[in-house]
Amino acid sequence: MSLIGLDVGTTGCKAIVVNTEGKVLGEAYREYPLSHPQPGWAELDPVEVFEKVKVVIAEAAARAGSADPVKAIGVSSQGEAGVPLDADGNILYGSPVSFDTRSVPQAEWWSRDLGAERIFHITGQGLNSMYTLTKIQWMLQNVTDVRARMRRFYCFEDYIIYKLCGRAVIDYSMAARTLAFDIHTKSWSTEILGRAGVSPGIFADAVPSGTLAGPLLPEVASELGLSPDVKMVTGGHDQPCGALGAGIVRPHIAVDGTGTVECITAVFPEPVLTETMLKNSFACYPAVAPGLYVTLAYNFTGGSLLRWFRDTLGGDEVAEAKASGRDVYDVMLGKATDGPVRPMVLPHFTATGTPHCDPISKGAIIGLGLDTTRADIIKAVLDGITLEMKLNLALLDEAGVRIDVIRAIGGGARSEFWLQLKADMFKRPVVKLDVTEAPCLGAAMCAGVAVGEYASFEDAVAAAIHEGERYEPRADRAAAYDEQFALYREIYPALAPISHRM
Repeated sequence: MSLIGLDVGTTGCKAIVVNTEGKVLGEAYREYPLSHPQPGWAELDPVEVFEKVKVVIAEAAARAGSADPVKAIGVSSQGEAGVPLDADGNILYGSPVSFDTRSVPQAEWWSRDLGAERIFHITGQGLNSMYTLTKIQWMLQNVTDVRARMRRFYCFEDYIIYKLCGRAVIDYSMAARTLAFDIHTKSWSTEILGRAGVSPGIFADAVPSGTLAGPLLPEVASELGLSPDVKMVTGGHDQPCGALGAGIVRPHIAVDGTGTVECITAVFPEPVLTETMLKNSFACYPAVAPGLYVTLAYNFTGGSLLRWFRDTLGGDEVAEAKASGRDVYDVMLGKATDGPVRPMVLPHFTATGTPHCDPISKGAIIGLGLDTTRADIIKAVLDGITLEMKLNLALLDEAGVRIDVIRAIGGGARSEFWLQLKADMFKRPVVKLDVTEAPCLGAAMCAGVAVGEYASFEDAVAAAIHEGERYEPRADRAAAYDEQFALYREIYPALAPISHRM
């Protein structure tokens, strides 16, 4: 039997069909647009999202063929965004996504009313306008239809499950992204919802990841070309799902996913709610794997900074890649200086992620000289991205989240040069995984556990996750990068007062 892992993202959705060994049998992807009704607003049309979800499930299943029939579907989802519904399940408004800023006033109200520290100790989340609850409050205060008619509010995980099988359930990791979930009791927080004037009854039932929701509705199964016996299963928030898809089911091992955004996801057995976690915007909430908690350390610029170099300064590399048939990023990294370089890059070319969470910080290239080479600048870009994640790792250590081994996935994991740089800079072994769609795979593994294809989450990891090359830190390089890191830590505090005025 095969399994489907569905990932419902901010700009598109993807489905993969895998066997129990983790081999991809079929896959499909579709994009959907974000609308921007006003400056700072960004929302999705839930109708279009659901239509594209059905397309990718049907297409992936068709490409996989009928030799290995699908048994269950697990759902991974973007956090925070959701869908207000009336008593008959009609959509009342669009879905503001995480970086939509319309509910900043509601977040500021929470800061005055309950305070960021109390909210963190209940929900494990730092106070921010990104969360579902602030969006709900904004709708109740500003949208007449929502205020008069809303009876349910589903995040995209539970909304998709509801539309496919008729029953809405949300897993603990997604529930925690609402800012309304008590991570200690694993239930909706009466303290927070009472202050917000929101009934817990609007939310789906919160259950563990890997919980059966029910079989596909017969008419949906027919439309998708699947058996009505196919079961819908809770997966989780995309980053914790991706951690499971990278085999992270025990403490002290983290996954580093490098794409447009770079994110390190670590798990631990008990909530870590220290002052250092709060000060540096490290969340703490239930993982997808049972009995664990998860935190995220991320840089919004990530690999997109290499794309910026390619598009802005990398004309020679683009031409060389086109002429030779090589990947342009292989060409770029192949030219990078080996070892620390004098120029340094602050990779804040978009809003920063952890630990600063500064939406108006600006990127910078400093330390240029007439002897600076193109190879030095390429390496400085790569160093800047990696030093920002080294800073996050150092602060996680201070917070009490120890990470001994890094598993690497995503586009950045294709570069041996970059993986060795991370090992040297992080002073930890870095292990490459042959996993391209970790959130989808994690969701599929949840589905497999739910229907008995795996005896446990650990059994799923043993069957489906396979380690590749291992990169060990080199002591001489590690020492040199420690010296560079000491200087790097001074750059943001020094430049922030200037960049905030630009």
